[in-house]
Order: sequence, then structure tokens, then C-alpha cells
Amino acid sequence: MLTKLGSVFVRATPRFILPDLPTNFPRMNIHEYQAKALFEKFGVAVPKGTTATNHEAFVTALAALPEGPTMVKSQIHAGGRGKGTFTNGFKGGVKFCKTKADALAMASNMLGQTLVTAQTGPAGRKVQTIYFTVASDIKKEYYLAILLDRATSRPVIVASTEGGMDIETVAHDTPEKLFKVLIDPAYGIADFQIRDLISKLGLAGAEAKNAAKLIRNLYTMYWETDAAMVEVNPLITTPTGDVLALDAKVSFDSNALYRHPEIVALRDLNEEDPKEIEASKYSLSYIALDGNIACLVNGAGLAMSTMDIIQHFGGTPANFLDVGGGASKDQVIAAFKIILGDPNVKGILVNIFGGIMDCNVIATGIVEAVKEVGLKLPLVVRLEGNNVVAGKATLAASGLALVSGDTMADAAQKIVKLVA
Repeated sequence: MLTKLGSVFVRATPRFILPDLPTNFPRMNIHEYQAKALFEKFGVAVPKGTTATNHEAFVTALAALPEGPTMVKSQIHAGGRGKGTFTNGFKGGVKFCKTKADALAMASNMLGQTLVTAQTGPAGRKVQTIYFTVASDIKKEYYLAILLDRATSRPVIVASTEGGMDIETVAHDTPEKLFKVLIDPAYGIADFQIRDLISKLGLAGAEAKNAAKLIRNLYTMYWETDAAMVEVNPLITTPTGDVLALDAKVSFDSNALYRHPEIVALRDLNEEDPKEIEASKYSLSYIALDGNIACLVNGAGLAMSTMDIIQHFGGTPANFLDVGGGASKDQVIAAFKIILGDPNVKGILVNIFGGIMDCNVIATGIVEAVKEVGLKLPLVVRLEGNNVVAGKATLAASGLALVSGDTMADAAQKIVKLVA
């Protein structure tokens, strides 16, 4: 994620629903080996590779590669794999091996183990797929990414001569080595833009020709698949003039997935939070956080404000949960069950503003949810807006041990005090 470059990107695409496809799950990521398969489909050069998901398949997978230096790569949806540590003490989720025999032994240390990196958090991710690739002879490493520039609402290519390291570090320490090319979406990438970028990267001859082809094909893939981000770090040149995508990180705009069932098929549920998967089944927008005060809110902006005000009064939000502008009673019940699936939650704040939403529908859902799950945690509810009088009456008549908040500030202070 290139946060310092303003690269939180979303396409302005209407949401449609594929049959049996949960909606509202976060931007969809895929594994490196899947991304490289897409690269090859669009003519982007990558090292030859193969995968295995069990120990018995290692020999067969390696047989598909030529004898010689081989890379062994753990496949998880997180960066920093090479610097990561497995919970069994083995260090490094990406390893260079001189022979395929060494690669076989190395893979055995990774498969089925939990890899902890700077991006996974302390819980880590279990490695369930190993990706073997031919080890490339590297002349120089570069950085290349395509994403959406929010300031201009245009695709932007970001490139640097400093590949193989965190792009945020490059942007901070040596911004002059970072190049950006804005692309007119109506026209596409122009030849002069590719030539200019290649010149800035210092490429010439066969390298320049191969890089031009790769950049153009990579942009075509980005555009035609509705990708949110395509990142290659490093992009390499070889002594023979080849230009290869040595690594690949690709994510897709979930709002556009209705157009790409073949990409939806690449979704790996093992890499996603079970609570977020469950939320997606009910069209709830849910993201787990590290705090202990759960939030149930209607509207993304109000949800962000609710998390902010909890933090302001000394609390820590446990989640982002937006039930949407027209949530049903069943969605509210599902939301409570998902919230209670987080063992870190010590209290719940419900903050509802009824515009489209009917406050009494939410109130009814709260009452039924609390009774169904047998809630024993502190619960503070703030209702305002459409049919709020009926909503408050429903809560008052329920006999539930909940606390009413008159304003956002009042509600936030009350829940923070109750969980302290």
C-alpha cells in the first residue's frame, strides 16, 4: 500500500451482485502465483514457476522446472515475506536455493507453518501454498506500480530505479528517484509516456524495448481486469537484456467483480478474517480492529466519526461496522453475532442516524439480537432521526439492560466509562 503517495483507490463503479457472491468484502487480493498467471495471460514476462499445496506434490511441481537455482516462496496475502519469521522459528518466507533438492527441503520448513511479517500482525498467516520459480540472474532492480490517483481520478504509473525496497522509504528519502505518469483513461497510455518513463529509468537497447512491451501489457491488464493496484517489486533486468516481473501484488475493486467471475474464482477465503467473510454474506461492511469497543453504525461516514469520537474520549474501537442505509432486522441480528465473535470486545456502541433508516427497525433488531445472543456486555445505544420516538419506545419497553446516549459525545463517553 502506497499511502504516502495517496494510493487508496476505488473505481466509481455501480455495485452489482453475482449469484452466490458475497458483497461488501474489502478490496480483493490474490496470491503472487495467481497474479503472475494473469501477467502471463497479458504478455507480461515472469520467471517460470509452479505451485504445490502439499508435501507429496513438491517433487512433481519441481520436476516442471529446469535443474538449477530455485526460489521457494510462501504464498500469503501480506508483504514482507522475505523478512518474516515462522512461529516454528524458521526465518524467511522467501528463500534462494542453489538446487531443486535444496528447494524441496526448504519448502518442507514452510508449508503448513504460520508466517509472521510486518503486515500480518503477531497472529501471522498460515502458509498453505508454496510457489517455486526459476531463480533469475539479476542485473538491476526497479519498482513499478499502476494504481488510481485520487487527486486527478486518473490511472497513474509509479516507477523508481530503487526496486526491492519499501517504496515509502524511497518516497521519503530519495523522492527524486520516484517517477509518476498520469494516464488519460479515454486515450490510454501513450507511446511518448512509455518512452519518457523508460528514459528516466535509464533503460536502453534491448532492455528499453522489452520494458516498453511489459509496461504497455501491464497497463492493459490493469485496465481490463478492473484492478485497484498492480505492483511489481522488484521489476528486474537481466544480463541478457530481459525485463521480468520478479514479484507481483495485485488487488481488485470489489465493486467491479460482477464483470469478472474468473477473478472472483481466485478468492482465497483462508486469507480473510472469518468475521469479515460472515459480514459479507449479509451485505455488511465490517473490518476488524484492535480495540475493545465494538461499533454498529449506519453509514460509512458516521462509522468513521464514531470510531474517532471513541478514540477522542480515551477508548479504542474494535471494528468498523456499517449496516448500510436500509438495514433489516436480520442484518442487525447478524451484526451483533459477528461483533460477539471477537473475544476482545468488552462493550458495544450502537450509533444510528435515521435518514433512510427507520430507527424503530434498528431498535427492534437490537432487542431481538440481545435476547437471542444473551448479551452480557455493556451496551450503549444512540438513536436519532427517522421514527426515533418509536425506536426509543421499543428499547424502553424491552426491559433490556442498555444505556441510552443522547448525543454521539454522550454515548461515546458512557461506553468508554463502562469498559474502563
